[in-house]
Amino acid sequence: MDKVKIIHTLAGRLKEEFAGESTGHDWFHLERVWKNAKLICLAEGGDSFICELAALLHDIADHKFVENPDEEAERRINALLGNLGVDQPTIQKVTDIVRHSSFKGGIENKMTLKEGLIVQDADRLDAIGAIGIARSFAYGGKSGSLIYDPGIPPSTFKSAEEYMASRTHTINHFYEKLLRLKDKMNTKTGKELALQRHQYMEGFLNQFYKEWNAMSGI
Repeated sequence: MDKVKIIHTLAGRLKEEFAGESTGHDWFHLERVWKNAKLICLAEGGDSFICELAALLHDIADHKFVENPDEEAERRINALLGNLGVDQPTIQKVTDIVRHSSFKGGIENKMTLKEGLIVQDADRLDAIGAIGIARSFAYGGKSGSLIYDPGIPPSTFKSAEEYMASRTHTINHFYEKLLRLKDKMNTKTGKELALQRHQYMEGFLNQFYKEWNAMSGI
């Protein structure tokens, strides 16, 4: 099977699996990250086949949804790509990228492959801007988080484990993650694409506080 057919066969299988997911980690998220990765890879260079595979599979065993994400990622990726005839060195690279793609508090970035840095940027772009705002509230509602509680300030985390165990309101998520992503982009292209989305989130928060404070002043 040629590379183009492998990519599109994999995309079709993931579209079926992630259809109807309601936390913002659905097929359309995978598709946007896939498109972002292709765009960044075109500008920055790198192995486009690895970028595309890893972008499509980056949420196959997300730590928010599975108990042992590293083991599950390895198992699922080997099964999916092995059945499509992908060679083992490529499977290993994709697995390494998927294992290290998540933000996890931004404490330490263990990504080393260029293609992984591209996929990280592609995923982070979908976490900010208008889409990022929508996804944050979708996930917050699904997980039982309040929209906002002015009595609970944002936290500073000392470890990935502390970040992943934290449960707070959705507005805090902007300060604990989303507003930090602009400065954590890896590539020149990613940094350029992130700027406007970052500014959009700042404008949203300004408007949010204006409306909140007017409401509480009644």
